[in-house]
Amino acid sequence: MEPAVTFEDVGLTYRISSGARLVSLKAWAIQHLRGQGVKWSTVHALDDVNLEVDRGEALGIIGHNGAGKSTLLRVAGGILAPSRGRAVIRGRIAPVIELGIGFEYELTGLENIFFNGALLGRSSREMRARVDEIVSFAELGDYIDQPLRTYSTGMVARLAFAVATTVDADILLLDEVLSVGDEQFKHKCLDRIRDFRQRGVTILFVSHDLDSVASLCDRAAWLAGGRLVKAGDAAEVVQEYTVSMEARG
Repeated sequence: MEPAVTFEDVGLTYRISSGARLVSLKAWAIQHLRGQGVKWSTVHALDDVNLEVDRGEALGIIGHNGAGKSTLLRVAGGILAPSRGRAVIRGRIAPVIELGIGFEYELTGLENIFFNGALLGRSSREMRARVDEIVSFAELGDYIDQPLRTYSTGMVARLAFAVATTVDADILLLDEVLSVGDEQFKHKCLDRIRDFRQRGVTILFVSHDLDSVASLCDRAAWLAGGRLVKAGDAAEVVQEYTVSMEARG
C-alpha cells in the first residue's frame, strides 16, 4: 500500500530583501540611481527533505523555531508549492495549520463554519449535518452568531480545530493546536486526536509539546535549518532532540 504522504527531495527557497523596506516605485528608483539597489539573500526554508508517512501513522514534527516544521506542513496542505522536489498526498486532508486561515473575520462564527467547510471541499449539506457538533465542541454558545472579529484568539482556535476535526478526513494536519486555549480544551483536543488515531487517520503533528509527541505519535521527524536531522521512533527521536537542546544550553 502506498504511503499517505510522500516528500521527495522537497526544497523551498525564499529570496528576501535586505536593508530599508521600499514602499514605492519612486523609492526604488532613487536608491537604484544612487547605486543602492536592493540586495537579496536566499533562505532555504526546506532543503532536500525525504520522508514518507504511512497510512494510519501519526508523525510528530519537532525542531527549534525556524526549523521548517510549519513550512513542511504547509507544503503537505498544498498551501505552499515546493521550489524543488514534490509532495504527494493520497487522501482527503483536514488542516489546522494557522489560526484564522480560511476564515473571514467579518462573518459570524456560524457563517465561517460553512465558508471554511467550502474551502475544505465540504458541501453545505455535509456542514449542516455537523453544525451542532462543531458548535458544541468549540464551546462557543451564543457567540456563534457574532462576527469572528469579536472572538479571542482562543475562540478562533477552538472553532478552527472543531471545523477541521469534525468533518471526515484521511489525513489530519495539526500545527501547534495544543498551544492555545485552557487545559480543559487541550485535553479535549488530545482526546479527539486519539480518536482519529483509533480510526486509522494519518496525522502530521507539529508541536513544541515533546511529551505529547512522544505519547501520541508512532514516529517523529526532527528538522533543523530546513533539513531532516532524523526520523524514527517518536520516543527515541524526542529523547535525542532533548539531549541536543540541553547541550546547546
